[in-house]
This record gives sequence, structure tokens and C-alpha cells, in this order.
Amino acid sequence: MPPFDQRIPKHDLSSGALAPLYEQVLRRNPGEDEFHQAVREVLETLAPVFAQRPEYLEGKLVERLCEPERQLIFRVPWMDDTGEVHVNRGFRVEFNSALGPYKGGLRFHPSVNLGIVKFLGFEQVFKNALTGMPIGGGKGGSDFDPKDRSDAEVMRFCQSFMTELYRHLGEYTDVPAGDIGVGGREIGYLFGQYRRITGRHESGVLTGKGLSWGGARARTEATGYGCVLFTEQMLRTRGRSLEGMRVVVSGSGNVAIYAAQKAQQLGAKVISCSDSSGAVVDEGGLDVELLQQVKEVERGRIAEYAERRGAQAKFLPGGTVWQIPCDVALPCATQNELGEQDAVALVNGGVQAVAEGANMPTTPEAVRVLREAGIAFGPGKAANAGGVATSALEMQQNASRDSWTFEYTEQRLAEIMRHVHDSSFETAERYGHPGDLVVGANAAGFEVVAEAMHAQGLI
Repeated sequence: MPPFDQRIPKHDLSSGALAPLYEQVLRRNPGEDEFHQAVREVLETLAPVFAQRPEYLEGKLVERLCEPERQLIFRVPWMDDTGEVHVNRGFRVEFNSALGPYKGGLRFHPSVNLGIVKFLGFEQVFKNALTGMPIGGGKGGSDFDPKDRSDAEVMRFCQSFMTELYRHLGEYTDVPAGDIGVGGREIGYLFGQYRRITGRHESGVLTGKGLSWGGARARTEATGYGCVLFTEQMLRTRGRSLEGMRVVVSGSGNVAIYAAQKAQQLGAKVISCSDSSGAVVDEGGLDVELLQQVKEVERGRIAEYAERRGAQAKFLPGGTVWQIPCDVALPCATQNELGEQDAVALVNGGVQAVAEGANMPTTPEAVRVLREAGIAFGPGKAANAGGVATSALEMQQNASRDSWTFEYTEQRLAEIMRHVHDSSFETAERYGHPGDLVVGANAAGFEVVAEAMHAQGLI
């Protein structure tokens, strides 16, 4: 078998059949760097698919797949507690519904713009296809920042946001969930306004709801848990497990916290996490309950965790987790947080596996470093699919007016994550790139969506 770096497929987008398509993506979507990056990463790795299945290049199927079915941009005016009026911008990109209603989260963060939402929606199409669940792909959000806002201010913003968006939603049309900046509080306010406007208690229109009004057990934990379950599957294909491994997790929000919790349940030692102010190193193993208290209850900073943890925890102002020697790294914060030099540091520090808990947190240069080094790498569209998979399970429960136990839901989550891994692994082998889950995840997700689009005609 040739060296791993020589087996990495790369379709040359500067020439050939896909060149005009990619040029069109750049021309139609100026300045949307994250969207360009997401499209390029997928198209480059689909070279083996197009070589064996040239029919996928017919009928402009790939071009249609790169163009959202609908893009919504709207004004969101709201008033703060002092009476000052603010105007934010809201987005919803309904990208592809060939497999089912649009499904994907809402992100409230100052960095949100149309390009960010389109990149997230594009990734969501393939991620949702990989789960095997009947859900299409979409994404949305706003440049509103809920940080340091009162509950009343967040409520007024959510009510204004939903007043415009509600007309485009429905359990058979578009079903948003939470993402960065949108947790149980925000979902509650959004659902309340939807119910008030429509006069319907349509539980299946939003996921991530509270348990007493239609939510699913294990949904809060699902993305972090699923990322770790996927990592365990990756390691097993190499004759290893998480037992006894040193793990670093970037971020300290919902995904990072529950990734740390599940990793420790499986016998690993999680020694570091981070936020935008820096990183903390806790060689004794993270105290997940304390981290939850500081970050989720008190909405504090990671430095406060280190201070309360005592002498065994060290805060690194402005630092990252990537410089810490580890066996497993889980980027769980935001896009493009793990760069080329970070990847080099991880490889030099002995990392064996990297799985993306966030969406596209690893830059293309960093991904190449990891793949060329033969590191087990789980791309986000596969590794963090647990969140949307459990959202689909929540939709099932809402449709049947049922409520499942935590244990049963977690069992279903584990089954889905095994399916996502095995499908990606087997597809990579089928196209001549064994062990390359980037190729496998992209190809497996693409095949499912492409077949549905082809069967449903030119729409």
C-alpha cells in the first residue's frame, strides 16, 4: 500500500469538469470564504466517486447541490432593558430537502453572516444524510450576541426573530434546533412565540425543547457523546480504545462538556479545555460537574474553573489545548480553530486520533497535516452527527406523542454513530481509500443525497 499522503484524493478544481462549477460558486457567493472552503473540501475529495460514477456529473446535479433551495435574510428589531432599540439580521438557509424537511440549528453569535450560515447548511446536508434519518439540511441564526444579555432581552429578541421566521417553519417543512448561543432558554422563547402566533402546539417544529414540553432525553448530551462514541469506533479499527488515553477538548460549552463527560465514562482522562480567554490544564482530570457549574449555570470564564479547582489546575491566558501532549484531541469550539501549526504540534505530541465536535474546526492545511501523518481523523459531518440524529429522534417522539428513557435514547444514539462510522469506513474502502474517513464521509453522504435528487427529477 502506498504512503498515506500519496493516497489522499484531490480533484484539481482549476481544470476538468468541476472547474466551471467551482468558479461559479466563487462568483455567485463573493466574500463567503467559509462557504467556499466547505464546497472545495467536499468536491476535492469526491474525485474517486466521479471517476466510478460519472452519471453524477450529469444534469448539473452537483451544481444544484451547491445552490441552496431557499435563502432567507430578515431584519430583527428589539428593545433592550434601557429602552434602546437594536436591529440585528436574521438568516435561514434551507439548503436541500431531498431526504426530508430541512433540519439544522440556529446560531446566535456576532460572527454570523450569510456565508457562515451557508457553509453550515451545506455541511448539514451531508451530515444528515450520513445518519440514515429522513431529514434534509438547513441552518440559520443571527448576529445577535446573547452573552451578558438579561433573560428579558433574550426573550424579546427571540420573539422578534420568530415573528418573521415562523412562516417558513413546520414539522414537515423546516425544523430548527439550537447551536452556538442557542440553548434551552432560547429554544423555549422561540417555541413560545411560534405557538402564540400559530395557535398550534406543534411540538415537532423545533428540537432541543425542555423535557416537560416535548424534548428528548439525551439531546443535550448528544453532540458531545456522539463525537466520543465515533472516536471510540475510529480507535477500534486500529486495535485501540479510549481506556487510559489522555484527551484534550477545545471549548467549554455544551459539546465540549459532554464530550469530556463521555470520554471519562469510557476510561479516558480529559486533561484540558478552553474558552476564548485561554485554556486550562488539569492533570488530575477535568471535574465536569464543576465545569458545568461555572460555564452553564454561572456563565463564567474558564479561569474561574481553574481558580476553584485549586493547585492541580493551571490557567494559560490566551493559550490553546493543542500544545498539550495528548493521545486524542477533540476540537469542539468553532470553525477554523485548529490551524496547520496546531496540527503539527499535536502530531509531535503523540496524538493518535482527532475528531471534530464542532463544524469545520480544522483548517484544510491542518487536515492535510493530520491525514499525511496517518492520524485517525473524524470530520465534523460524521463525528458530530449525534446532535442532529438525536434531534430526529426527538421529532419521532413528538410525532408519536411518546417519550423515551435516557437509556433507550442513548442506545439509539450509539447505534446511529456506529452506522455513521461504518458507512464512512466502508465507503472509503469501496472507493480505494481505506481508513480515510474524510473521503468516506463525503462520498457516503453525497451518494445518499445524489440518489434522492436523481430519483425526484429536475427540481
